[in-house]
Formats: sequence, C-alpha cells, structure tokens
Amino acid sequence: MIEIKNIWKRFGDNVILENISATVKEGEFITLVGASGCGKSTFLKMLLGTDSASQGSILLDGKPIPSEPDAERGVVFQQYSVFPHLSVLENVVIAREFEKTKLGFLWGGAKKAARAEAAELLDIVGLSHMRNRYPDELSGGMRQRLAIAQALILKPRILLLDEPFGALDPGIRADMHELVLDLWRKHKLTIFMVTHDLKEGFHLGTRLWVFDKRRVDAHAPNAYGAGITYDLPVGVCEQEILDEIDESLSVKHQTEHV
Repeated sequence: MIEIKNIWKRFGDNVILENISATVKEGEFITLVGASGCGKSTFLKMLLGTDSASQGSILLDGKPIPSEPDAERGVVFQQYSVFPHLSVLENVVIAREFEKTKLGFLWGGAKKAARAEAAELLDIVGLSHMRNRYPDELSGGMRQRLAIAQALILKPRILLLDEPFGALDPGIRADMHELVLDLWRKHKLTIFMVTHDLKEGFHLGTRLWVFDKRRVDAHAPNAYGAGITYDLPVGVCEQEILDEIDESLSVKHQTEHV
C-alpha cells in the first residue's frame, strides 16, 4: 500500500531524517518510538501531506502521496483539534461539511444525513450521551474520543496518531487503547502512531519502528539524521532486544535533559 523510498528531511543544514526506506501493507498498525526531536512527528506530517521530503519519495498505491491532506488520511494530535464554540455533534458534522463545501455548510437532506452519520460515530466512540454538550464540558479522554470521531467520519484508509494519549491518565489511556484497537479492526484501517511509551507501542502495534541516529558527530550534532534502526514485528521479539531499545531511549532522554 505504501512505499517509502530513501526519504531525507533537512531544515537548512540540520538533517532530521536520513535515508528511510520501508514498505507498509494495508491494515498494518505501525507504532513509532524514539527520543524527542528525532523526527517522528515530521515523518507523520509527510504522510499527512503537510510537509514534504527534501529527498526521496512516498508512494500510496504506486503513486506519489498527495501533497495536501485529503479524506483518505485522518489525523489525531495530542492537542485536541476540536472547535470550542460547536457542540460535540456539530464538531463531527463539520468535518463532513468542509469536505462537501468550502464554506462548511450543508442544508436539507445532506445536513440530515451528516448529522445521522455523526450521531452513529459518537455512539461507536462512546459519546452519544454528550452529543449536545460543548468541548469544555468534556474530560481529556472524551475530547480525544471526539477528535477520533472527527477523523473517522471521512472514512479514511490511513489514520495518523501523533501521541494522542500522552496527556491522559493511565486508566483512561487503557480505555482509549481498547477503543483504537476496536476501531482498527472494524474499519480495517492502516494506522501510524507516534508514542514515547515503548510498552504502548508494543501493546497496540503489529509492527514497531524505532527512530534513532545510526551515526553521530560530536563536532557537528546536526549533520546526521534519524533512520529506522529497528523494524520489529510484534510478538516475535526477543526480550533482550526490547531491553536494549528501552535502555537506548532512556539514555538519550537523560542526555537531552542534561
């Protein structure tokens, strides 16, 4: 479904990503882990179309991935992308309205159909009882459920999640994990999810990518970028490898704070 061919990303003299190549089949759940600032979110933006590679290409079904976001690629960020002046139901409906019209308005039967579709999604993500409330009346977990419903109403093939549960309490995160896994199975989504939690990455994904620098120059720290240093299918990994990854990421995290 997706071919990533020799991707590089540079900002001036600063190399962020270096020579990334991979293929992804439809229906895979890819989790991305790595130290802060190693380019995971930048890579996600290239899949979304809000950023472009400095070199190399990303193909979707054999064609260059569109350079602007479209209905095939839904996205959920850590910061809730909801409209505070709209009700929960209206927040989901508006995604369909913007798809149909540039002004963001639907009328008559089209409006009724969009509201019915949104109401069905709210039921799926467990927010039907909050449909007439406003975002500031929702908990953090509820807002993330709303953001997921916004992304799903356009029926994307690919769902991009950028640390969507990082700000949630452990109990709520566990509930969100089960929701995402259920939606992934039911809607046959292909998912890319950035996380700082290695355990979360292995619990959710079918495949885990570790982003890290293969080479480092102490005199020119920005001369080299990160690549995929591990590409691991979940369930067949030796514990020593997991410990090695965890230790590597912990050392980098501590070094950054020093």
